[in-house]
Amino acid sequence: MRMSHLLTCLTRRWPLLLAAMLALSATACSQQQGRDMARQFSEGKPDEFFQTSVDRMATLGMRDNLQSLYLLMNKLYLRNPSQWRQSGYPDAVTAARTIRQAIENRQPLPALGERRDLAALSYSLSPEFRGDRVGAFIYAIGSMLVTAHGGRTRFYVTDSINPQFVSNAARNIEKATWLLGQRQDANGVLLLFSNEISEEGSNLSFAVEFGKIVARLDLLTQILDERYRRIGLNYAQSLLLMNFLPVQ
Repeated sequence: MRMSHLLTCLTRRWPLLLAAMLALSATACSQQQGRDMARQFSEGKPDEFFQTSVDRMATLGMRDNLQSLYLLMNKLYLRNPSQWRQSGYPDAVTAARTIRQAIENRQPLPALGERRDLAALSYSLSPEFRGDRVGAFIYAIGSMLVTAHGGRTRFYVTDSINPQFVSNAARNIEKATWLLGQRQDANGVLLLFSNEISEEGSNLSFAVEFGKIVARLDLLTQILDERYRRIGLNYAQSLLLMNFLPVQ
C-alpha cells in the first residue's frame, strides 16, 4: 500500500521533478559554456576582436604556410650544405634566420638585388644565379605568398584578399616544385637536391610539405570565393524581394 502510494506521488510529481532536473542541467551547461567562453577570451589576443572568421583563417593559414616554408628551407640546407656556405653567414641557422626576417619584414635580399616574387623565383632557379640558391628560392616563394595576400601576414575586417591572386600563388608553387626537381646545371647535376627516389629508399617529404601549402591556399581561395559570392547573392536577393538593406 505504501509502495502504491509512493508510485502515485511520483507519477503526479514527475513533471515537476523532470522540470527541476532540466533546469539544473541547463544551469550546469550554462556554467560550463560560460567557463569555456571565459577561457577562450583569456587565451585570445586583443586584435582577434577585429577579425572575422575568414580573417582569422587567412592569418592562421599564412602562419602555417610560412612555417612549412621555413621547414623546407632547413631541409634543403641539410640536403645542400654547400648553399648556406655561399650565403656569407657562419652557419645554416643564421642564414635561415636572415631569410625569414627578410620575408616577414618585406626586405630585399642582397643576392637577388631588387628582385621579388616571380622575378626572384625565376632567377633563383636559373643557371646564371650565383650564391645561396636555397635562401633565394625560399625567399622568392615567401615574398610571393605575402604579395598574393595583399602584402600582409595578418588580416582584419578592413582588409581584402583577392582570391584569384591566392589561387595563382598556389599554381606557381606547383610549378616551382616541379622545377626544383628538374633544373640542372651544365653538367647535368640538379641545381638543388630535394625529393629522392633510389634503390636505397625514397624521400618525398619536400613534395608533401609543398602540397600542404598548396592545399591551404586552395582552401582559402574557395572560402574567399564563397564569401564574395554570398555577398553578391544577398544583394541580389534583397533587390528581388524589394527589401531595404540594413544600415547597422
